[in-house]
Amino acid sequence: MFYQVLKYVLLGPLLRLLFRPRVEGVEHIPAEGAAIVAGNHLSFSDHFLMPAIVPRRITFLAKAEYFTGPGLKGRLTAAFFRGAGQIPVDRAGGTAAEAALRSGLAVLRKGRLLGIYPEGTRSHDGRLYKGRTGVAAMALTAGAPVIPCAMVGTFEIQPPGRLVPRIRRVTIRFGEPLDFSRYAGLERERTVLRAVTDEIMYEILRLSGQEYVDAYASEVKAEQSRRRPGPLR
Repeated sequence: MFYQVLKYVLLGPLLRLLFRPRVEGVEHIPAEGAAIVAGNHLSFSDHFLMPAIVPRRITFLAKAEYFTGPGLKGRLTAAFFRGAGQIPVDRAGGTAAEAALRSGLAVLRKGRLLGIYPEGTRSHDGRLYKGRTGVAAMALTAGAPVIPCAMVGTFEIQPPGRLVPRIRRVTIRFGEPLDFSRYAGLERERTVLRAVTDEIMYEILRLSGQEYVDAYASEVKAEQSRRRPGPLR
C-alpha cells in the first residue's frame, strides 16, 4: 500500500511535474512475468525517478547502508526504503554476494520485476563502469530477460554529495529485452557470466552515451582515496 501511495499519489506525480522526464522504450518492459531492469547509476535520484515511470511495481536491491544509518535521518531513510519494498544488500562480497543473489532470485521466482545497478555503486564522475556479474547469474538462473535502462541527466541534477537535486529535465531510456536462454545451465561458468554482463553493459552504454571505464567503480574510488593527499602537518 505504501508503494502504491508513493507512486500514484505522493512522490510519482511530484517527480513527473518537477523533472518532466522524457521516457523512451517503456514498451519494452513486459506487462507480466519475471524480468530484470538493469540500469546505470548516476544519482540518488535514480531510486525514485525510474520507478515513478515504470508501469509495474519494481523491487530494487538497495545497499544495506540505506537501512542502517544513524540518527533520525537514518531511521527515516530505512523506513522509506522498507515501506517501498526495497531489499537491503550487503556489498562486502563473498557470502554477502550470495545473499544478494538469493534475494534477487526470490523476487524473480514470484514473477516480479527486479531492478539492479550492475555497477554496484553510484558513478562518482558520470562515467559508466564495469558491471558486476551478479546480474548475469540472476538472469541465467531464473531464465529471466534483462531490460537495459539508461538514466540521462540525473548526474547533473544530483551528483554524489549534493543533497537537494537541481530541477532539470531528465531522460529515461529502456532498450529491447536481452534473452540469454542460449546460456541455460551455465550460470556457474565465470567466462559466461562475464560475457553476459559485458553484453548488458554495452547495451546500457549504447543507450546512455556515457564514457566507459573498464574497471569497477568501487575500486577506482578506493584508489583515488588512497592517492588523495592528507592534511598538511
